[in-house]
Amino acid sequence: MQENKQFFYHRLPNNIKIVHCRTQSAVAYVGVMIGAGTRDERPEENGMAHYIEHCVFKGTVFHSARQIIRQIEGVGGEINAYTTKEETTFYAATLNEHVPQTLRLISEMVLCPTFPKAETDKERMVIYDEIESYNDSPSELIYDDFENMLFAGHSLAQPILGTKRTLRNISKSPDRPRAWMAQHYRPERMVVFCQGDIPASRFVRLAEQAFGDYTNTLPPDRQLTFAQEQDRQPQSASYQKHTHQTHVMLGARAYPIAHEKQLPLYLTNNILGGGSLNSRLNIALREARGLVYTIESTYTPLSDTGYWSTYFACEPEQLEQCMDVIRHELQRLIRTPLTPRELRAALRQLRGQMAIAAQNAENNALAMAKSMLYRDYAPTWQETFEQIARITPEQLQDVASEILAPENLVVLKYE
Repeated sequence: MQENKQFFYHRLPNNIKIVHCRTQSAVAYVGVMIGAGTRDERPEENGMAHYIEHCVFKGTVFHSARQIIRQIEGVGGEINAYTTKEETTFYAATLNEHVPQTLRLISEMVLCPTFPKAETDKERMVIYDEIESYNDSPSELIYDDFENMLFAGHSLAQPILGTKRTLRNISKSPDRPRAWMAQHYRPERMVVFCQGDIPASRFVRLAEQAFGDYTNTLPPDRQLTFAQEQDRQPQSASYQKHTHQTHVMLGARAYPIAHEKQLPLYLTNNILGGGSLNSRLNIALREARGLVYTIESTYTPLSDTGYWSTYFACEPEQLEQCMDVIRHELQRLIRTPLTPRELRAALRQLRGQMAIAAQNAENNALAMAKSMLYRDYAPTWQETFEQIARITPEQLQDVASEILAPENLVVLKYE
């Protein structure tokens, strides 16, 4: 077992990783994160990872759907799951005293689901409704269409929810999701995690009891590589959605997780449009001109690629003015290095944001698991900030020139 002041790490004999953070809270967050998601799906099985995430709640060889809910929710806990392009995660919030049975139940859902046909058919209809809710929400749907453009020709371009056609195909038999899980739910791509008031040694024993016997001898079948140089030409697209406002996303491919320039881009994005009212884009577009209600930029690093993007919605007649303002702010970051005073202010703000975010126990537990999945360790927010505090204006200008340059941008409009 290893320790870095706050986190404890362990690896079971079957290669499942364990990460634990002991806190003094009465509530624990416990679960498993699997490095399998949409990018592992072939076109005809698009939506499989998300379908499995829903359907393992419908019964295991030991418990029915109602028993699963009763075991967690009946003692005041909350059980949840989500799917991304690269991960599927099952976790629960519960009192520390209920961690043993909670972890055992989650392991059952992951290792021995039954996919009862009557229940999974109903859940397929729930996912249909989820798809339609996205179609009715341009501010959410535009993210899927943007990723489709950005990663065209690769499985990363596929929507997480899949389509009604592919869902009908993958739900025909429980053998199909079982086979997909057998292929992609691999011990070396699994992290069992806990944040709560439990000794690390005890949690390791619980994890070993729940997951220690799991093996997978099938050869790996995972699309790990993404060619960054593939299809680097600028693209633009416009879809007629008949919405009152024009919705726009623009962005570019960016650095993957653990890249040496990941943190400089993280800081650059925070300065530009990272969620605060004094971000450059919010000041320029909303506060100074009143052109938008929402303007936000995000940086999403993935295992072997990533992307940076900006989203806004505006009145159609103000679109070009908004685009001009955004281009101007991008060029400012590319051409003009931050002054020492501006950099100190940006760091001071980010330090406060990171400290406040660190108070969210649920997000901390999930971030800890994801870091363990890809890096084999989980830094504290203070350790991460220490690295960010060493970033120079020249480094920020360098990443701005590489990522925010006009020739790299992909632009998508809903009109």
